Amino acid sequence: MTITTVSENASFGGIQGVYSHDSRECACTMRFALYKPPAAETEPRPVVFWLSGLTCTEENFTVKAGAQRMASELGLVVVAPDTSPRGVDLPGEDDSYDFGSGAGFYLDATEAPWSAHYRMESYITGELPALIFKHFPARADRQAITGHSMGGHGALTLALKNPETYASVSAFSPIVAPTQVPWGQKALAGYLGEDRQAWSRYDATQLVKDGHRLPSSILIDQGTADDFLEQELRPNLFEDACREAGQPVEIRMQEGYDHSYFFIATFIEDHLRFHARNLRD
Repeated sequence: MTITTVSENASFGGIQGVYSHDSRECACTMRFALYKPPAAETEPRPVVFWLSGLTCTEENFTVKAGAQRMASELGLVVVAPDTSPRGVDLPGEDDSYDFGSGAGFYLDATEAPWSAHYRMESYITGELPALIFKHFPARADRQAITGHSMGGHGALTLALKNPETYASVSAFSPIVAPTQVPWGQKALAGYLGEDRQAWSRYDATQLVKDGHRLPSSILIDQGTADDFLEQELRPNLFEDACREAGQPVEIRMQEGYDHSYFFIATFIEDHLRFHARNLRD
């Protein structure tokens, strides 16, 4: 479990780093970004995992979201992994933006050839945090998770399946019901095959219907000017499922905001403060 430092830059009194390592789960070299706040110089700090969306790498959030200032103030370690394995030379991995490279969907693929490398669920919930807790001053008993679009889908599903691990979860413009929308149907069929029962394990709306719960409320921000709102995101489906199940959720429809990082940068402070409150001892 060794890591290689790709870059480190001073930022708001802390260090914004990018690192790589040989991944056992993904059978390739993986990269992640990690912000270490100044408070981590004296004691391990709570950690927030950020999961990015389609086409992204660890760089998008790190450079565009402007999270470092608030992470420094709140004393949060913030980890942003890549969205998929890279350079594994699978046939068709670079043919489309919504499947293959940059589109791991935070699941463990069961269909060949994807199953040999596309194990992002096990990577995010097992291998990566173990690496973080070994090499960085982050607290294993204080974890939260958030993300955008495909990453919002990942944050919601992983939190719902691991409520003992994550103290809180939030999302920006998440794909809340992938079994019912084109992005999700393409990915789930390609990675998991045609068994729709297997798909339901990666659908936040279905997980809530099937009895999965979180002890704290879920925070979701969704822009009203998002081009993908009606066809791919459909937050009303998740809101309805949570209401019927008694799962607390706050879905804030933000007037005039789209799917871009301008949207994320506007509300990232709210989300980090939300997680900091839930991560307190």
